[in-house]
Amino acid sequence: MTDSKHTVNFVTPRKFIKTFKKDCKETFFPDEPFSKFQHDKLLQKVKKTIQYFIPIFEWLPRYNLHLFRYDVLAGITITSLAIPQGISYARLADLPPIIGLYSSFVPPLIYTVFGSSNNLAVGTVAACSLLMHETLGAVVSPKDDPTLYLHLIYTSTFFTGIFQTALGFCRLGILVDFLSHSTITGFMGGTAIIISLQQMKGILGLKHFTTRTDVVRVIQAIFHYRNEWKWQSFVAGLVFLCFLQVARYVRQRKPNLFWVSAISPMAVVAVGCLYAYLGDGEQHGIAIVGDLKKGLNPSSIHYLNFDSRYLPATIRAGAVTGLISMVEGIAIGRSFAIIKNEQIDGNKEMIAYGFMNIIGSLTSCYLTTGPFSKTAVNVNSGCKTPMANVVQGFCMMLTLLFLAPIFSYTPLVALAAIIMSAMLGLINYEEMYHLYKVDKFDFAICMAAFFGVSFGSMDIGLLLSVGLSLLRALLYVARPAACKLGRLPNTSLYRDTEQYPETMSLEGILVLQLGSPVYFANCSYIRERILRYINEEDAVTEYRTEHILLDLSGVASIDMSGIDTFIELIRVLKGKHIKLGIVNPRIEVLEKMTLAKFVDVLGKKAFYLSIEEAIQSCRFTMDTSTKEEAWGSSKTEDVV
Repeated sequence: MTDSKHTVNFVTPRKFIKTFKKDCKETFFPDEPFSKFQHDKLLQKVKKTIQYFIPIFEWLPRYNLHLFRYDVLAGITITSLAIPQGISYARLADLPPIIGLYSSFVPPLIYTVFGSSNNLAVGTVAACSLLMHETLGAVVSPKDDPTLYLHLIYTSTFFTGIFQTALGFCRLGILVDFLSHSTITGFMGGTAIIISLQQMKGILGLKHFTTRTDVVRVIQAIFHYRNEWKWQSFVAGLVFLCFLQVARYVRQRKPNLFWVSAISPMAVVAVGCLYAYLGDGEQHGIAIVGDLKKGLNPSSIHYLNFDSRYLPATIRAGAVTGLISMVEGIAIGRSFAIIKNEQIDGNKEMIAYGFMNIIGSLTSCYLTTGPFSKTAVNVNSGCKTPMANVVQGFCMMLTLLFLAPIFSYTPLVALAAIIMSAMLGLINYEEMYHLYKVDKFDFAICMAAFFGVSFGSMDIGLLLSVGLSLLRALLYVARPAACKLGRLPNTSLYRDTEQYPETMSLEGILVLQLGSPVYFANCSYIRERILRYINEEDAVTEYRTEHILLDLSGVASIDMSGIDTFIELIRVLKGKHIKLGIVNPRIEVLEKMTLAKFVDVLGKKAFYLSIEEAIQSCRFTMDTSTKEEAWGSSKTEDVV
């Protein structure tokens, strides 16, 4: 056996406090936010800390007129989209249309101060609008008691802000990861289906409709009230929808003409208003939005309702919509940041969303986040900084002060067409097919969300999808990856024999690699899997297995159940005259093994730095044993 210059370092196990601090740092501060200025002077530290928590102080001193020109164009462009979307989504939530305009004035200003994304455009979103209506509408009817319903919307938005802010300050962005890409794809697709179907009320000019959101009930309602269908409304809706889809198609084919799609909703609203005003549309079955009063956001602090009868519903609506809007906003912000080679801080984004929803709930706004459509328009318009949101807020302020009454003539069918067009773009067929080809389980998770939302409710869809995701994670933990290693010809590399069939087996030596933490949930499976590998090896080879080497380089941690399992494995292997060796254990694993006296049980000589070193040791032992047997046999013959 060749001597190695290096051996496994059996260091003294670190103290619990030290390891606990390290784990907490990796969990809550993986980006090490304060390391960049920890060696600066006190005043510099204070300045940079303020800039870290309030990002506007970081980019505003460098702001100039050149950047402002781009942001003005982007801000005006997204305002043209924010006005019709604000009215539309407020109607979707069964709120007064003016609330949608209020929600595009104050929150963008708050985000400009605390947000970390240069690309995000703030506004209301369809999915959360519908979810709030679905959750709170089950407690209070927006038709029978619109005032109380509106107050509960404010309260729910307040709880959304508290929830998001708390997650941001506690640096719990890790919770966002529990909503996988597959879940979001299926959820958004299912939501787009039910929202689109609900817009048939506006497209057909219906006065009565179901309050349920599932596909079956909505289709039943459409045909149940077929005597209320108005062909004039249907024709207008079809024309508007075709126009919007053509504009979206033009943007996809020629990205430089993004402004065509951006102004198309405003063009639909303008044409609809002219038709309703000049052509007396109401007399021809074209319902309009109705009265919109001029003026800025009134205070709504005194409208927050913490009555115990409604508190569970408002808290649930706030938490669920807060999580969904947060995931959507952060995902969209990160996507566009990657395109522009920028970075955003997920925890800062949570705090920014939280603050704008808390302050929004106190100024007659409802839930806002970063919708995809507005953010895409913002980026394509050439935005450079969050100042584009300030321009949007300023333009919305002018609209509220001087132009709001004009939009009171907006036909409901135009708003329905705008929402339906936006929703059709959220059904990502290509991504669903891609999931089907690449990973069937991911596809099942996506479909659980899609069909759960479409035929059940948004809550059911999320629960089904997240439940399947957690089940998959548990299966990974309970049935961890393990493989048999063999040596590639003419090399010292050891690889998975299934992946590389040309690998060479090692006579009498079985090398296994474990690729996940060893916990109480999987330790029994790991023991049985190792024994099964031995049986399989002995069944296909002529020689008997004498050594088992476990490569633990991929095992991040181990608990007492896992260590006890290895001790039991030693006893079983000893009965089979098989020796166990451990290769390259990580410091966390080796510390636990040392403290649990497992190292003493197995012996320090059974721990190796590399597979090659372990195999050389095993071969030396086997050769020595063979020589001893041969010498013993020869001595016996001589005596005879």
